Amino acid sequence: MSSTHGRVAIIGGGPAGYTAAIYAARANLAPLQFLGMQPGGQLMVTTDVENFPGFRRAVQGPWLMEEMRAQAEHVGTIMIEEQIETVDLSKRPFTLVTDFGKTFTCDSLIICTGAQAKWLGIPSEEKFRGFGVSGCATCDGFFFKEKRIAVVGGGNTAVEEALYLTNFASHVTLIHRRDSLRADKMNQERLFNHPKVSIIWNHSVKEVLGDDEPRNMTGLVLENTQDGSTQTLDADGLFVAIGHTPMSDFVKGQLELDDMGYIVTKAGTTFTNIEGVFAAGDVQDHVYRQAVTAAGQGCMAALDAERFLSHS
Repeated sequence: MSSTHGRVAIIGGGPAGYTAAIYAARANLAPLQFLGMQPGGQLMVTTDVENFPGFRRAVQGPWLMEEMRAQAEHVGTIMIEEQIETVDLSKRPFTLVTDFGKTFTCDSLIICTGAQAKWLGIPSEEKFRGFGVSGCATCDGFFFKEKRIAVVGGGNTAVEEALYLTNFASHVTLIHRRDSLRADKMNQERLFNHPKVSIIWNHSVKEVLGDDEPRNMTGLVLENTQDGSTQTLDADGLFVAIGHTPMSDFVKGQLELDDMGYIVTKAGTTFTNIEGVFAAGDVQDHVYRQAVTAAGQGCMAALDAERFLSHS
């Protein structure tokens, strides 16, 4: 079977992937970029973006991704709107196979497949996503000044997001399905002692309540996990903080992953455990998870790949 070869291939179409493509293309590497099922990543389901440098006013997430894509194409990136299903990293050139059964090879590979926020999986959550329901406090907390906010989760992410949101909210309610938190003790102590925070134990979110015109969230229906009884909580926003899932299954068994499934990279670089394979953005970063840090790591990955190719 014939295959298409590129010096650099990039898997993923979010801020990390597009930035890697821009830098690789400007280095005359003519990168192949595989955009997958959701080009643009999580920003495609984000409305107002106010923390990306360079804009005095909020911009729409999808617009920002379209501009990044256009820039990457303009400087010479070859866009391929297919998803990589399997990779063979056992030898160079690396082999990639798409969901259409097409085979590609490359001398270096940059993985920017990102991570997906874990959601509750209830229809009303999806209905109000972007209209009160969010998966990122640092992205959207600013929009809830003096509002009542609920956070669901029990780990460090949930506690840290609840504490962060106290900078904006009039009150934050943490909802946890058990009677104790998994977060570390120092974070728990800060949470328990914060005057703006209350906790509802042994409850899960059953439904998100809100209006249709204009669409906005107004409250939650909570279900007691012990006896099934329900109660209503008034809230202007819900932050779902039950974790993220890195999109790394397709390299499992080939690249080193941590216990959460994130690709392990050498400190201060984007190098993985396989020479010529680099990872950038949320697929290897479970700490910052911001568009701007992903873009910076995409730049690093392209520079790392260029230097690798020049010495190989």
